[in-house]
Amino acid sequence: MLLKPYAADPAYTKGRRYVEPPAGARNEFHRDRDRIIHSAAFRRLEYKTQVFINHEGDLFRTRLTHTLEVAQIARTVARHLGLHEDLTEAICLAHDLGHTPFGHAGQDALHQAMQAHGGFEHNLQSLRVVDELEERYAEFDGLNLCYETREGILKHCSREHALQLGALGERFIQRQQPSLEAQLANLADEIAYNTHDIDDGLRAGLIEFEQLMTQPLFARHAKTVQQSYPGLNARRLVYETTRRMINTWVMDLVTHSSELITAAGIATREAVATVPPLISFSPTIQQETRALKHFLFQNLYRHYQVMRVMQHAQRIIQHLFEAFIAEPRLLPTQYQARLEKHGLARTIADYIAGMTDRYATREYQRIFAPFGSSTRQDIIPDGFVL
Repeated sequence: MLLKPYAADPAYTKGRRYVEPPAGARNEFHRDRDRIIHSAAFRRLEYKTQVFINHEGDLFRTRLTHTLEVAQIARTVARHLGLHEDLTEAICLAHDLGHTPFGHAGQDALHQAMQAHGGFEHNLQSLRVVDELEERYAEFDGLNLCYETREGILKHCSREHALQLGALGERFIQRQQPSLEAQLANLADEIAYNTHDIDDGLRAGLIEFEQLMTQPLFARHAKTVQQSYPGLNARRLVYETTRRMINTWVMDLVTHSSELITAAGIATREAVATVPPLISFSPTIQQETRALKHFLFQNLYRHYQVMRVMQHAQRIIQHLFEAFIAEPRLLPTQYQARLEKHGLARTIADYIAGMTDRYATREYQRIFAPFGSSTRQDIIPDGFVL
């Protein structure tokens, strides 16, 4: 792996919270990536909503498939820019570990419920998962990841929370930038959800191809495909269009970021922190991307069918939180054991945030409709640990 001088280097990592022996044949960032993949929180992403509730269709993206697409895109760009691929991938694989069930609707509901208790931010929760909540090792809680991986996971943070995070929160207080690998993960996330939400929205029939042709970035590539392959069926036309969009985003990101790095005269990793973000789209692509995001927000994320499902999902989160606050003994035993250390509200938030869509729905049914119609599949086996 040929690293540029401004890339993160595992040989000079700022270390782990708990000192461990070297990872042998693996570098430290490689070790982080492996730990994330083997975590329980990573496995649960398979059954967490991206836009569409998990049971609505087998072909729609979930948090897990989204995460894998983000990692693939980011790894490609990292290779072109001479950044550390293992660190980039580790950040991408962990970036959504703290997401609630039911996507952003679940996050909004949990944040509202937690208003009097410090609120809820999924970025902070992702960090909390890898620092505190995973229970795999005998000598420490969490995954004990490197500072650089943890820094990349924490994309956003209020000053209030940053003050509680020590060295990790310092860059938010000083208004400094994270590593280029972390900056890249953020934009790879944007590329992935824009393209796959187009695909899923069309597949679900919530947006139409003709509507998307009003968006310059989409229309430009769709017209190229139509001219090259007259009569191509709709499914292939969409895929050929979105794959070209991904390529445009990736190559623009590589080219423009390289120009910014050169212009800023960045020669060391430390210098990255002191200048504006260096991983960026060109102004033209940035403008077209912003327009596409606005289109998707108005026509997909706020589509009445999506809103109806999300409103129901928010009620599930709200009612579960209220039930556990009113009677903590409804919590599973392992979560009751955490109450003294973490407090009631935060323990409940940890429990709910860790749920998958279907687990949250079943937990709601068990608490509020225990004698209603249910099947054997609705019962979680003894010994199940969320």
